[in-house]
Amino acid sequence: MDLFSTEKTHLHLPNAEVLYIPNFYNPDKADAYFQHLKATIPWQQDDITIFGKTYPQPRLTALFATNTKPYSYSNITMVPKNLTEELKLIKTDIEDFCNHEFTTILLNLYRNGADSNGWHADNEKTLGTNPVIASLSFGAIRTFHFKHRNISDEKYKLNLESGSLLIMKGEMQHFWLHQIAKTKRTVNERINLTFRTL
Repeated sequence: MDLFSTEKTHLHLPNAEVLYIPNFYNPDKADAYFQHLKATIPWQQDDITIFGKTYPQPRLTALFATNTKPYSYSNITMVPKNLTEELKLIKTDIEDFCNHEFTTILLNLYRNGADSNGWHADNEKTLGTNPVIASLSFGAIRTFHFKHRNISDEKYKLNLESGSLLIMKGEMQHFWLHQIAKTKRTVNERINLTFRTL
């Protein structure tokens, strides 16, 4: 099945609205943002509990927002910090493109191929019924896997390039799971910013 239209942006998926922009930021801008965010963001590593066992989360994270609302997922509750000037600029760019206002940015730093994010949906009640999620990538290319909850052969992969923007909206979080899987390949660091509204 051809995921893309001729513009290579709209993914043709059932029960979802997905848009992929591979060059939202050009390589120089993307690299500059990557270097700045890696050096200035107060990264943290929380513990995550899965099936009764607690492990260090396999990536570093940080949370920023325009309000003081905490964000909770997988038994982790994060309290946001105030947006930096760089994050304000990025947020404005994303909002202008999406025509949607976001309040909260969850940042992830994947240090190597062992860092990952398991199968999940961004379906926390605080996000609303059909949330708009914008995902911006800087650094190394990582593969984004997604699969339909009810249709077994609806499984896809998408390489998220540096400077790319992935927008998920509509019913997607009800019907689809997604992940960044571990890989044994040697990969460099990647920073991902996910924009949401709380």
